[in-house]
Amino acid sequence: MGPHNRGLTLRMSTAVTFTQRAVAYGVHLFTAVGVVFAFLAAAEVCSATPDPRLVFFYLAVQVIIDAVDGPLARAFHVKDRAPRIDGRKIDDIVDYLTYTFVPLLLAWRMDWLPGLAAAWVAPAMVASLFGFCNTGAKDEDEGFFLGFPSYWNIVVFYIGLWLPLVGPWPGAILIGVLTVLTILPVRFIYPNLAPQPWKLPTLIGAVIWTGLFAWMTWNYYQTPPWVMWVSLVYPIAYVGLSLYLDFRLRRKGSGL
Repeated sequence: MGPHNRGLTLRMSTAVTFTQRAVAYGVHLFTAVGVVFAFLAAAEVCSATPDPRLVFFYLAVQVIIDAVDGPLARAFHVKDRAPRIDGRKIDDIVDYLTYTFVPLLLAWRMDWLPGLAAAWVAPAMVASLFGFCNTGAKDEDEGFFLGFPSYWNIVVFYIGLWLPLVGPWPGAILIGVLTVLTILPVRFIYPNLAPQPWKLPTLIGAVIWTGLFAWMTWNYYQTPPWVMWVSLVYPIAYVGLSLYLDFRLRRKGSGL
């Protein structure tokens, strides 16, 4: 067989079938459906009497979509089989709406922050926008985000629970600190791609915490304070481990 025929055979063997292409575009569609839940959450925020439980439920559905679409995209080779659509761009747009814009809008709408709430919310929105547009924000090879990964849906969830216990200022201070961390070059663990040997403990903790989070969402205004404080163990451990690994990598990079 001549070189030309061998090349033709190789191209035929790697050709994308109609089914493969349809599945790849289906993954893009699956990612895009997240914007529907962003809309439902925003509509609830804008209603006359918003129910935070519904808002967090819609946002949680999008989190599930976000957790699944990445592995699906890699499994079905979406970049090669549906290259005309930028799945990462869809993902970033939907994630910004559901992880940042809608939750912070809820905190503003519910008066969960002191003084002029927009003064706390607007900087966080702008910082996260820069975070999402940072081309180096995701280091998938090493398993880290660069900067606080805009988990404002979780932050606002806890701010609403803290309000009757400690007032609005702790939540506002937390937003201020995390806003600064969003634009700083500090590594935070990418749970699905966490480095070894931390990946399994991180994912197991995330599963347990997610179950507790779902229960608290259903019983939002009746959540016992001790359950809320216990549930904070995982987020605090996540942040602590992220900062520890970031410090260790910096020391390694500097040769100390």
